[in-house]
Amino acid sequence: MKKISIAGRKFPIPGHPFVRMGLGFLLLLGGVFSILPVLGIWMLPLGLAILAIDIPMARRMQRRLTVWLGYWLHRTWPALARRLGFGVQRSGKR
Repeated sequence: MKKISIAGRKFPIPGHPFVRMGLGFLLLLGGVFSILPVLGIWMLPLGLAILAIDIPMARRMQRRLTVWLGYWLHRTWPALARRLGFGVQRSGKR
């Protein structure tokens, strides 16, 4: 069974690609309807992370969001950024 790492924790996900893609799309759809009581905005990044395993476009989107989040966290809360595993901010772009 494959595992996905989110914020330093590993979670098991289904091994078959079609089951993973179905689960990822369902999580994204649930995140869109986040106004309902059980569903929430937390489903969007989880669905994108699961889809990123099999779909290259989702992988690029996840990588861009992760880099942006790392830059933003280092500017606003450096201690939280290190705690979440973003490490030390490199000098350069931005």
